[in-house]
Amino acid sequence: MIVFNYRSQMVMRYYLLAIAVSVPLISAAQDSLIMKSIYFGGGSYYVDPLQAQELYDFIDQLLPELEKYEITITSHTDNIGGKEFNHWLSKMRSGAVLEHLNKKTIPPDKVRVKDWGMENPIYDNRSLSGRLRNRRVDVVFTPVVF
Repeated sequence: MIVFNYRSQMVMRYYLLAIAVSVPLISAAQDSLIMKSIYFGGGSYYVDPLQAQELYDFIDQLLPELEKYEITITSHTDNIGGKEFNHWLSKMRSGAVLEHLNKKTIPPDKVRVKDWGMENPIYDNRSLSGRLRNRRVDVVFTPVVF
């Protein structure tokens, strides 16, 4: 019998999610749009250390030219739970990611936030894979046109 502690379960969940979900760094629709997604467990707004470090590394690459981008955080949930709970969870997720952006000296007033909750899912919530993909916050960097 194999017993997993909480940490090993979280790490395993992260790696399974990373295998199940593959999101391109640069959108095919607009080559200049850059996006980083952070994924969450069901009902959670905890950003695990591995994803936080990936976000920091991602931002470090953009820091020299950060003023050339508008930053938007869009938060999503799956359809498990009620509408009010998912809206709250969406706000908590975007807030958690915004805290990590602030740690990288990105001021909150430079970031627009849109909390979708369970509205406007991109993936099909009828499947486990779709629900896993919908439990996310997208940090989107859009070039500013001068």
